[in-house]
Amino acid sequence: MSNDISRRAFLRSLGLGSAALAAPSLMSCGGGSSSGQQQDGPIPTDKMTFRENPNTHDRVSLLGYGCMRWPVKKITQDGKETDVMDQEQINRLIDFAIAHGVNYFDTSPAYCKGRSEEATGIALARHDRSKYLVATKLSNFSPETWSHEASVQMFENSLRHLRTDHIDYYLLHCIGLPSRNLAGKKLDGMAALHARFIDNGMLDWCVEQKQRGRIRNLGWSYHGDVKVVDYLLRLHDEGRYHWDFVQIQMNYVDWKHAKEVNPANTDAKYLYGELQKRGIPAVIMEPLLGGRLARVPEYIAHNMQKHAPGRSVASWAFRYAGSFPQVLTVLSGMTYMEHLEDNIRSFTPLQPLTEAETKMLYAAADDIVKNPFVACNYCNYCMPCPYGIDIPSIFRHYNRCIDDGNYNHDREDPEYRAARRAFLVGYDRSVPRLRQACHCIGCGECTSHCPQRIDIPAELRRIDRYVESLKTDKT
Repeated sequence: MSNDISRRAFLRSLGLGSAALAAPSLMSCGGGSSSGQQQDGPIPTDKMTFRENPNTHDRVSLLGYGCMRWPVKKITQDGKETDVMDQEQINRLIDFAIAHGVNYFDTSPAYCKGRSEEATGIALARHDRSKYLVATKLSNFSPETWSHEASVQMFENSLRHLRTDHIDYYLLHCIGLPSRNLAGKKLDGMAALHARFIDNGMLDWCVEQKQRGRIRNLGWSYHGDVKVVDYLLRLHDEGRYHWDFVQIQMNYVDWKHAKEVNPANTDAKYLYGELQKRGIPAVIMEPLLGGRLARVPEYIAHNMQKHAPGRSVASWAFRYAGSFPQVLTVLSGMTYMEHLEDNIRSFTPLQPLTEAETKMLYAAADDIVKNPFVACNYCNYCMPCPYGIDIPSIFRHYNRCIDDGNYNHDREDPEYRAARRAFLVGYDRSVPRLRQACHCIGCGECTSHCPQRIDIPAELRRIDRYVESLKTDKT
């Protein structure tokens, strides 16, 4: 039975019809929605679960703060409206996180249009340096930054922006991604690894900085060609380099369905297993699969509520990731205080999943991957589009409609008309018409920047064809 049919059958069993299918869900963590209620009562400040890093013996909070999605606010400059970092709100979020035991903060020179490190540094510098651990990355994606000098300058800029004299966790950012050099030649993941980190001497330079104490832990984050993972782990096995930690994408869908979601990805079961064999701590990114696991189909959410009344849908994904013993911390990009509060509850303290709960999540994953969603995590690396297309908002609306049951090709289905209207009306509300998928010319500028390696022009064309089919259908 398909997800759509299962969901409709569930809603009808409650006496609900197309109005419920079209209704928006309550917002929850990661930009998604939660069908479960948050737990009541004050959040304890002394119950955070910590894991010990075997290399430096750091006590790391199991919830890590991902600083990719800091809040912004609109201001008017020179007669034009623009967005700036909402530093006051960022300060409040970081203060609350630290007060409740969160001590790992993960940023990058690439996050928030290049503004995350500075905003994060301003907020963190107001606290005792011994109270937090800062992670950032060598995000030298552009070939203009591949030279040794430019990459070193990126590191020095990170220190300056973060207002610190050392980085606790430093990552080679997005190893495995293909790229293009200055001459426009396409490089596969292995060639890009050598160009960005090895041939320019940057990996050896980072090892030197670790010896000097300017880097305390050295690792990498992975998106792309798994052969690059195997190569770097082989260097670790041979003693040529020591990896103190590795950041991977892991959630209950990607555990064994990563390639079904996106053929360019690698199952988390393999990645985690390789790290576990070597005793390398794992830092987890995308525990919510770009927010999609915070708004699952209603019948799945209902099943979660039967197992654990009062817990949010998102909390299941966080508990899943945190239940693995080799996991050092689980990152979440928390823009709003309610997201932060709910995620802190998941780890104060962690209640590891039971065997029955784990089986339930894997069964849910089997259903979720049957839906034709786009594997976008809304990181905004693809932006700005040179033609003004709002790529993340298009994908977010499309994926949300799939979750809400408003993606429907079957004209004979009694819910078709309501789903059609909900998709089209919501599309115009979510994305200005001049920024919709129909204006994509297929230049491909966005594709090389996507860490999920999505064929973005192809997905935009697919969505546009679906939109046009709905518009031309007069039933």
